[in-house]
Amino acid sequence: MLHFATGRVSSRSISMPNELGSLAAADDEPPPLPSPERIQQLLFDAARLGREEMIAALLQAGADVTAVDPNGHSALILASYHGHEAATALLLQHGSIVDQPDKARGNTALMGVAFKGHASIAELLLDAGAEPDATNLAGQTALMMAALFGHGAIVDRLLERGCDPHRQDAAGNSAISVARSQSNEAMVSRLEARRVGSHAVPTGPFQGDVVEAAQIEQHPRSR
Repeated sequence: MLHFATGRVSSRSISMPNELGSLAAADDEPPPLPSPERIQQLLFDAARLGREEMIAALLQAGADVTAVDPNGHSALILASYHGHEAATALLLQHGSIVDQPDKARGNTALMGVAFKGHASIAELLLDAGAEPDATNLAGQTALMMAALFGHGAIVDRLLERGCDPHRQDAAGNSAISVARSQSNEAMVSRLEARRVGSHAVPTGPFQGDVVEAAQIEQHPRSR
């Protein structure tokens, strides 16, 4: 299972402008800023919600753009996974580490958007220097995730950046084999047209984190 972004955003998180009103206050005795811990948590919430204006204010107030939340996700992973392109761009401009993996599975922001299908954000991350063929702790790549879910535009972008469709994860699966496991012959043909070398292509059923994630994505629970 992929754990890119879990949990609900509380009503307290949504009231961020009131809580940070002191950043723009003109009173003689402005109210104190939230604690550093609270400012950091608000950054994660703002990234998840795509609130660029709050992200900028929170970074100015001292939030760490490279910190991770209790689930091990950076603000960049949260913003990109939830499809917020402008917020993703802003975080990159402020020093987010484009290939910073999450703590639990080693998934990067690029893997998250390949999983979700956000093609324009994938392009943004690649242009910012994301490693196209990076692997998580299970040896899985963004190409494998995009191929599994049939995200053709992202597959094409990754192939153009030199990703190997025959590269295998720790369980022996490749992007081609995971596409075949979904009976997606059009995707298989798309990948095989970009052959790299003469690696063996496994034909057995796909096993591991990405398939478990696919099952959850098809039957989503509250996040």
